[in-house]
Formats: sequence, structure tokens, C-alpha cells
Amino acid sequence: MRIEEIEALEKLKKEGADSLPSPERRKFLQIGLAVTGVFAGGTILSLTAARKSFAALDGIEQRKFPYKPHYAMVMRQDRCVDCQLCMDACVKTNNVPDYGYRTTILEREVELTPGKKTRDFIPVLCNQCNKPPCVRVCPTTATYKDPKTGIVRMDIKRCIGCKTCMAACPYNARYYNEAKRAIDKCDFCFESRLSKGETITACAAACPAGVRIFGDLTDPSSQVHKLVYEPERVLWVLRPETGAVPNVFYTKG
Repeated sequence: MRIEEIEALEKLKKEGADSLPSPERRKFLQIGLAVTGVFAGGTILSLTAARKSFAALDGIEQRKFPYKPHYAMVMRQDRCVDCQLCMDACVKTNNVPDYGYRTTILEREVELTPGKKTRDFIPVLCNQCNKPPCVRVCPTTATYKDPKTGIVRMDIKRCIGCKTCMAACPYNARYYNEAKRAIDKCDFCFESRLSKGETITACAAACPAGVRIFGDLTDPSSQVHKLVYEPERVLWVLRPETGAVPNVFYTKG
């Protein structure tokens, strides 16, 4: 998707998923396949030489951020062993029902050599996008980007359960909470931890392998900042072609 196409999409009014151009709407209707396809196809976005990348446009390369703190997470993907302690911590901390989820772990089979295969595990959650499609299509502004932190949050009092944001999310990161009668999603533990003085999400704190690194991109002393700006380190984001500009990055090592 070209930059001018993204800018054209952003000018659309918040009229729901039907307001999106047909090709983009079809992408949203194929969320499950699209997320899997990213990994299967190896689509990546390098941030080590990203002058023309979507991420660079929003300050990653220039180190200019619209929020302070500007929260982000780096996933050291190859360290994940699918122990699911992160998921358990999320459920307990955020009172996630057994049919819901705020984070999950995808799995793929990788062929190393002919006849020899291994498995990769890929943690996924709300990408807290800088240009979130879910916010743009919500008809009641129930899903919004926090003006202080940039975290994409939900106002359940405004939510009418239309599920338009679920269709628009490129990462399949939302579910309908039957008890709340509203959409629920990851908010980087803002309500349960950050707003109470904690400095790390429940999933990151619970990970024994240091897969999930959470922090403030505007803080040079934070580990997440150091990983993103480490010379020669290659990072990528999921589905860069959507123009959502995620704040969740992936790397190895």
C-alpha cells in the first residue's frame, strides 16, 4: 500500500467497516488467514534502514514521538517456548474470561533442511498502533487512542458491541466480552498496572525467557529503546502494508 493510499484512507469518516475501500475491507474479513500468512510468507519490516518504511514516518528513525511516555513492546520471538505463562498472567491480572483473550501465541512449522522441521512460536497482542484502523471505524468513539500515552483503549460505556473494530483490526486482537457487553482487548495493562504505578505489563513480568520487553521509547535507558536502536539489529512489524504503524516490534536474539 502506497503512502498516498494510506493518507486517503485516513481522511474517511468514521462510518464503520463499510466505509473502507473494497480491497481493504476484504483484507479485514480475512483476518485469521492474513495474520498466519504474515509468518508463512516471511513479511517483515526492517527498521535498521527504514527511511522509506511506515515506521520511520512516525518517528522511529527520527526518534520523534507524539507521546511521552511512548509505550512499546519488543518480542524476542525465537526465545518463546509456548509455556503460556504470559497468557495465564494476563488472564489473572485483567480478569479475562475463559472464552476471551488479550494475548495469544501463534505457532508455525518451519523446515530447516529437507526432512528436518522445527516449530516457531509467535506471541501476538494488540499492537497499539500509531494509526489504528479500529479507532477510525468505531461509530461511537468507544475505542480511542489515549492522548497522553498513545495506548489504544476501550470505553465500555460507549461500546455498543457492533464488532466493527474487531473486523478492522489487522491483528485479530479483540473479542466480545459477554459480561461487559462490550469489546475487550489488551491495553498494555494500563488499567490494571500502569495507572497504579507499575512499570511493566503482566505478560512481560511473567515471561521466564525474556521474550516480551516492555518500555518507553522516549527513555534512552529503557531496554525497549536500546533494542529498537541497537546498531545492526533487525526488527520487523506484522502486516506493515496496512499502514497501521504498530508499537509492537519483533526480533530474534
